[in-house]
Amino acid sequence: MDRSAVRDVIVTLVVSAILIGVMPMLISTYTLTVLIIYGMLGLSLGLIWGFGGILCFGQAAFFGLGAYVYAISAVNVGESTLPMILAVLLTAGFAALLGAMMFYGRLTDVYLGVITLVVTLILFKFINSTAGPQYVIGKARMGGFNGIPGFQTLNVPGDPGAYIWGDAYYYVCAVALIIVYLLVTWLLRSSFGRIAIGIRENETRMALIGYDVAARKTVLFAAGAGIAGLAGALYASWAEIVTPTLFSLGQSAEIIIWCIVGGLGTRLGPIVGAAGLAYLKFLLGQQSMIDNTLIMGLVLVIFVLFLPRGLVPAIGALWQVSVGHKVRRRPARRMRRARNG
Repeated sequence: MDRSAVRDVIVTLVVSAILIGVMPMLISTYTLTVLIIYGMLGLSLGLIWGFGGILCFGQAAFFGLGAYVYAISAVNVGESTLPMILAVLLTAGFAALLGAMMFYGRLTDVYLGVITLVVTLILFKFINSTAGPQYVIGKARMGGFNGIPGFQTLNVPGDPGAYIWGDAYYYVCAVALIIVYLLVTWLLRSSFGRIAIGIRENETRMALIGYDVAARKTVLFAAGAGIAGLAGALYASWAEIVTPTLFSLGQSAEIIIWCIVGGLGTRLGPIVGAAGLAYLKFLLGQQSMIDNTLIMGLVLVIFVLFLPRGLVPAIGALWQVSVGHKVRRRPARRMRRARNG
């Protein structure tokens, strides 16, 4: 690991530790927990779309699938460790199969979006139709539109009676997001990540060089789905109930808006966009004068028109201009002092 990578890890850990300690003074840990989970969900699509160039309308499907796998497993197992692992692995495996069919089938971007959208709709309709008593997996009843309540929430591994909730659950989710962020950073800085970005820029050229484009896109697609599955499992444990609304088209649209507003092609942008817009939606939900959907649409239009690169890249560019201006002024001052002296 080179010095810049070590420096980035140290900066990430220091800034994260400061934010983890300061934010509970401003916002309740209950609300912060779900904002962190949404940040992880935004990062999952940011990885697939921003760095892989794969526009996926089905990220909500992976999010909901992870939540349902966790809930069903937790009901049957009676603890949370194995269900959490299964939520990640099964969601990533499902995405790998779906991705292999799409990418080896050489589908274009439009068809990729349509297929992932259709998969989300199918899962939403199927889960809604599982209200009958015959829809049972082990001890878990699917519940249809009522969902699955009352399953085992997160506990200390090996001790099902030691629940992790409240402030402790907030810290667990925050640490999980930091770990996922660092793993995504490592992946993107590896040869695999650099090739994935090359595929995003010019897929034909990378194929002609000799890289298996379909295989690499499938792996990246599965990795993003696994992160979404983890976010879904954490959300299920936070909400203590899972319902078919997790697969809704509105959820899929919101995830895309988070990435656009935060900034595609960045690791931090989707996290900031998800947490910021989710908190804005939370604040708007406390009043009835303005429709939430109208505000979200207005925010998207404003960013597309005036900040097309997103919030984080715009702030980064502004910072570079400000720092560069100061750096240029310093030599000029030194030259004037030398002349006067």
